[in-house]
Amino acid sequence: MSRKKIVLVLLLLLTLLIAACSKDKDVTTEGNKGGGDAAQQGSDSIVTDAGEFPIVKEKVELNVLIPANSLVKDFNTNEFTKWYEEKTGVHINWEVLPSEGAQEQLNLILTSGEYPDVIMDMGLQPAQLRLYGDNGTFLALNDLIEKYGIETKKMFQEIPVVKDAITSPDGKIYALPQVNECFHCTMPQKMWVYKPWLDKLDMDIPQTTEEFRELLLAIKNGDPNGNGKADEIPLSGQYNGWHTSLTGFLMDPFIYSDVHVVDGKIIAPWDKEEYKEGLKYLNSLYKDGLIYSGTFTQNGEQFKQLGENPEIPILGTALSATLSSFTEGDSRMKDYVAIPPLEGPDGQRITFYLPNPVTRPAEFIITNKAKNPEVAFRWADAMYQEEITMRSVIGREGEEWKIPEEGVLGLDGNQAKYETIEKEEPVHNDYWDQTGPSLRTKEFRAGQAVPEGHQEQLLWAATEQYAPYISDTIEPLPPLFFSEEDSNKMAKIEQSLTDYVDEMASAFITGQSDIDSSWDKYISTLQEIGIEEYVAIHQRSYDEKYK
Repeated sequence: MSRKKIVLVLLLLLTLLIAACSKDKDVTTEGNKGGGDAAQQGSDSIVTDAGEFPIVKEKVELNVLIPANSLVKDFNTNEFTKWYEEKTGVHINWEVLPSEGAQEQLNLILTSGEYPDVIMDMGLQPAQLRLYGDNGTFLALNDLIEKYGIETKKMFQEIPVVKDAITSPDGKIYALPQVNECFHCTMPQKMWVYKPWLDKLDMDIPQTTEEFRELLLAIKNGDPNGNGKADEIPLSGQYNGWHTSLTGFLMDPFIYSDVHVVDGKIIAPWDKEEYKEGLKYLNSLYKDGLIYSGTFTQNGEQFKQLGENPEIPILGTALSATLSSFTEGDSRMKDYVAIPPLEGPDGQRITFYLPNPVTRPAEFIITNKAKNPEVAFRWADAMYQEEITMRSVIGREGEEWKIPEEGVLGLDGNQAKYETIEKEEPVHNDYWDQTGPSLRTKEFRAGQAVPEGHQEQLLWAATEQYAPYISDTIEPLPPLFFSEEDSNKMAKIEQSLTDYVDEMASAFITGQSDIDSSWDKYISTLQEIGIEEYVAIHQRSYDEKYK
C-alpha cells in the first residue's frame, strides 16, 4: 500500500474515532440533563468498598467551592483538613469566596459554566436546587445514596423528616444537608419572666392571655424591684431578632403566627379575623403602658442593656428564642424562667413548632464537572459518622473536647458524653466549625456537659415545658421546592408582603393606625401586593410534593 493510501486510511480511522468519542460525549451530556444521576458518571473502580477507609484506592483530588468561615483561618492548612485527607485519601483544592457577596459570586460562577466538582456550604434554597438539578448542572444523588450512602441511609432511617426535607417533588435528591437536632430551636417562640419578681408579687406563672395581662400590670404598678420608682419595663422584645416579635408568641393564642397547613390547606394568618383579634389584644397592652416602645426599633445591644441594667433589674418579661438576647452568662440569666404557651380567649393553646432539623438543606452539591462523583459522595457521606462530625464541628479530643468524669450530667440529665474545652481565641485552624455536612442528633446534643445554670441547660428545660402544646391539627410549613416560574413570582411578592405585614402590625399595636377603621384598607393592600398568589404558590408546591 502506498504511503498516500496509508495516510488516507489513518485519517479515516481517526475521523471515525473522533466521531465515536463525540457520540459518547453526547450520550453522557444527555444523561446529565434533567437531573441525571451522579452514578451515571465516572467509574467506581477507584473507590474502596462502602464504609471502608481510605475511601479511594489511590489519591484523588476534588475541587471544592466554599464561602469563607470567619472562625477558620485557612482551610488548606486546617488540622481537620489534613486529618481527613489522611483518613480518606482525598485531597481538596479549595476555592474560598469572601463571605460577603458569596451568593452573588456563586450565581456568576454558575452562569459562566466555570464551576468546580463540589459546591459546599453556599446556602442555596430548594428552588435553586430544583432549577440547577433540572438542567443537569447539579447531579442527582439517589443512586449514589443507594450504593454507597451507609451513613446517609442510617440518618434517613433515624430521622425520616431529613429525607423528606431534601427530596424534590420528582423524587430526586440534589444535595446532602447539614443536620442539627437543636431541641430548643424546634420551639423557638418563648416568653421569659424574671422569677424573683413573680415571688415578690406572690404571683404564679400565667396560663392565659388575661393572666399575662394581670402579671404585666402588677410589674408596672407593684414596684417589684423595690426602688420606689416606676422604672420597671413589663414587656419588651427586639426589632428583627430571633423570635423577638410581639406577633409571634403572643399571636399564637389567637392564630398560629406563621404560614401553616391544616388538612392539606395552606393558611397565611395575616388577613384572618383571629389575627385581627390578636392585634387588638396587643394594642390594649400597649395602651396600658405594658409594652416597651423600643420593642419596635431597638437592636440586640439595646435589648441586652434592658436585661442587664447595672444598678437594678428593670425588665420583667422578654420575648426571645434564647436568654442571651437580653442577659449575660452568669448574671441574671438563671433568674429568668419560661412562660409556657398561653391560652387564648377561644381556648387555643399551641406551641410554634419547627420540627425540621435540616439547618442547611444544600450543604453539599456535586456538579456535572465531577470526574469521580462517587468519590465526592463518599467523602461527604462519611462526615455523618459521629466521630467525624465531632472532629469536624467541635475539634480534637483532648484539645477542644474531653470525655467528662463520671457523674457529670448532660443537658438531658443523663451522664454526659463530651465536654468542650473553652478556647482562648475564637478564631482557630483546628476544625471546620460547621462548614460541611455533619449530623448532630438530639441525643448527640443532649450528651454535652455544661455547668449548672448554663444557657443550654436552661433552654432545654424550658423547651420541655413547650412540648406538650404541639398541635395535632396544625402542620408547620415544610420545605417546598418552587418551580422556576413560581420562584420568580415569589421573589416579587414575598419581601413586599412581609415588610407590609410587619409595618402595619407595629402601626396597629401602637395605635398609629386604628385597627377597626383601617382594617379593610389593610386587607385590600395585602391583596394588591399579592397575598392570594403567595398562598397559591405555596399550595401548588405543597400539592405537587404531597398530593
